[in-house]
Amino acid sequence: MNYVSVENISKAYGERVLFENISFGINKDQKIAFIAKNGSGKTSLLNILTGRDEPDSGQIVSRNGIRMAFLSQDPELLDNLTIEETIFASDNPVLKIIQQYEKALENSEDTDAYQKAYDQMERFDAWDFETRYKQILFRLKLEDLQQKVASLSGGQKKRLALATILINTPDLLILDEPTNHLDLEMIEWLENYFTKENITLFMVTHDRFFLERVCNEIVELDNGVLYTYKGNYSYYLEKKEARQVQEQASVEKAKNLFVKELDWMRRQPKARTTKSKSRIDDFYVIKEKANQRRKDHQVQLEINMERLGSKIVELHGVSKSFKDRVILNKFTYNFLKGERVGIIGKNGTGKTTFLNILTKGVQPDLGKIVVGDTVKIGYYTQNGIEVKPDQKVIDVIKEFGEYIPLTKGKIISAAQLLERFLFDRKKQYDYVAKLSGGELKRLYLCTVLIQNPNFLILDEPTNDLDILTLNVLEDFLLDFPGCLLVVSHDRYFMDKIVDHLFVFRGEGVVEDFPGNYTDFRVYEDSVVPEIVDKKETVKKTWKKDANTGLSYHEQKEYGKLEKEIAQLEGEKTTIENAFAAGAITGETIQKESERLQIILEQLDSKTERWFELSMKMED
Repeated sequence: MNYVSVENISKAYGERVLFENISFGINKDQKIAFIAKNGSGKTSLLNILTGRDEPDSGQIVSRNGIRMAFLSQDPELLDNLTIEETIFASDNPVLKIIQQYEKALENSEDTDAYQKAYDQMERFDAWDFETRYKQILFRLKLEDLQQKVASLSGGQKKRLALATILINTPDLLILDEPTNHLDLEMIEWLENYFTKENITLFMVTHDRFFLERVCNEIVELDNGVLYTYKGNYSYYLEKKEARQVQEQASVEKAKNLFVKELDWMRRQPKARTTKSKSRIDDFYVIKEKANQRRKDHQVQLEINMERLGSKIVELHGVSKSFKDRVILNKFTYNFLKGERVGIIGKNGTGKTTFLNILTKGVQPDLGKIVVGDTVKIGYYTQNGIEVKPDQKVIDVIKEFGEYIPLTKGKIISAAQLLERFLFDRKKQYDYVAKLSGGELKRLYLCTVLIQNPNFLILDEPTNDLDILTLNVLEDFLLDFPGCLLVVSHDRYFMDKIVDHLFVFRGEGVVEDFPGNYTDFRVYEDSVVPEIVDKKETVKKTWKKDANTGLSYHEQKEYGKLEKEIAQLEGEKTTIENAFAAGAITGETIQKESERLQIILEQLDSKTERWFELSMKMED
């Protein structure tokens, strides 16, 4: 079933052409990722799809009655509403029923209103919906439902917009960088949610793990041409490489033919026959093909870097707290030459604060930090570059000098450096204010690296960068001989460049894990979590029974969950025993593996809800 058809649309801003005459369709149950370089118009395309902008030519045809939702990078929310009011402000009829039921609970004396609200809950099976939306809020760390939108951070606002969309289950969900502002735990939950839900997606994302696990089709805009790949990210990489090899072979063949035809053209007399005229026309077609150049520039950096001495950065008994929130508790560590450390942890555990302490932007409460004399720190922050009025791209780099020193006594001009960072000569004289979000991040990254740091600190460097730029950055960092410290929720990026992790657990606990992110996940999944250690609950007040702390319907749900969990545990044990005994073979392996995965996901979800209710019984 076709939901949306994109028919020959074009978009330009003045002389800057984003795309021309592109067409594709979005069908039910497809999970499509749209990939293009920064500045190619990804966000513009999403705005056109959702009616926030108009194409210069062509049209968007949507199926009648389709419910579409859009998660933008800067969601528009009403500041005067609370989190709860924002959720209930939607047109979802089931949410209205739940809201009426909650009001009836608050006014328990009006038995008629309560009975009517209860009947509506039963009729529309709103109990399951209520449980589901509370779990979504819990997973996205939106626990204080009475908090005003005006007091939320940018990341919290995006999570609230995401929660509202997921709760309302649209037919088609359009997402612009959905994993930005989510911690790793939230991203993995969202992956599982999208994988198991029958929901149609069209998204822009640079998160390659997300692409791999969620998407079943990738649409790429490359040099103005649209390519479609019916598979996940691995399939896309394989088929794109094959396409590029074929294109290069075609170009080489055209070059050889061009040499022959050029010789013929030079030997022709001025008088042309009809047959000659046709061959001449073919010559110019061949010439265009032979001169075709791919624009996949590769950044090649040989920036000169001062050698590190024996003392690099030492932290001695460093402690830091903000009121009751402990960030570091007597943390001690000595960085060694060539260390490559990744930092992970939930939002709010102090990752960025730790970086600011290292760079002396924040003072510790106790302890000291010793930085070696030869250390030159380069710090890429989440704040990005400061855009100055009427400043051009080339001017930003020239602030650091007309020429940049390279290794082996070589130098490079500011213009050449920008070319290596994928800014062509024309783009260098664009005003900085005209750059896309990803281009601004790329320019900012350039300004950090050209200062020749030998201790590089990167705070979420992958946000808003396209996949080509990410590959370029990764290649540079793999060759970077200095120390590297990076905070990132991009698991693919972390796996590729770091050797060990600082895991921020919260409450001042920082663990040093000897491996990359995938190693860490494998280790964590092998450890059976003790349910008594889980402290997170959904902090919403419902009408409670005087003895148990649960409402009548929560008691029913609690009992039902216990039976369902026991049943799922039994099924899980049966399948695992069958695998262990070698009783599952051949065609049934895939089927039983998929069934086991579904059981594990259901167990996780239902156990979490059971725990929430258990905690309420103890309150």
